[in-house]
Amino acid sequence: MLETISALFDVKEIFFTVLGHGVSYVEFFGTVLGLISVFLASRANIFTWPTGIANAILFLVIFYQIHLYSDMFLQMYFCGMGVYGWFSWKYKAAHHRSEIRTLGNSQRLWIGIFIAVVVAVAGTLISQIHLLLPQVFDHPATFPYVDTFIAISSILATILLARRIFETWVLWILVDITSIGLYSVKGVKLIAVEFVIFLGLAVLGIVTWYGLWKNQGRVEEMKAEQ
Repeated sequence: MLETISALFDVKEIFFTVLGHGVSYVEFFGTVLGLISVFLASRANIFTWPTGIANAILFLVIFYQIHLYSDMFLQMYFCGMGVYGWFSWKYKAAHHRSEIRTLGNSQRLWIGIFIAVVVAVAGTLISQIHLLLPQVFDHPATFPYVDTFIAISSILATILLARRIFETWVLWILVDITSIGLYSVKGVKLIAVEFVIFLGLAVLGIVTWYGLWKNQGRVEEMKAEQ
């Protein structure tokens, strides 16, 4: 029984093959849950968070096995943020479900500078992690700086999403484009295809949230005139 369960989490255990690419059980179910989570996020639906937590657990297992360690650590963060976002939307923001906020130009600039600095520092650390913790990481990280960019940008995008800030979707678009290339090279092509879909959903998110934001502004203007 334990061997069967263990096999389900092994990227080498093939569930089915598509165009010559073997898709593992963990890759398939993680991908499906990720698609559901992002679609729900684009619709501002609270169930984006529990599905996102399940997706993060499965992807953590995948990224450890294919030596994308920044992405692995990112999934741990996603689990925590899933709990935070779920709580925030359900309780703290229950009476402000349609309120979308935007950042100022100076805030956007500082986010860009922050990402560049953290990627340089953290990427260097990740590139040496197999030397620092050889008992845990028996292979060197692959594409540590690209992987770290995805991780850091995803963290910031998730924070913005939990706070219902419009620019979350701009960051997600950058993450999606980068991820498509990285995961294609790493051979987890179903996940790469998933990020192509994520890219489309991010565009849908921008359109949907922009409409909510504009409608919110009209409502506030009407209240001000009364």
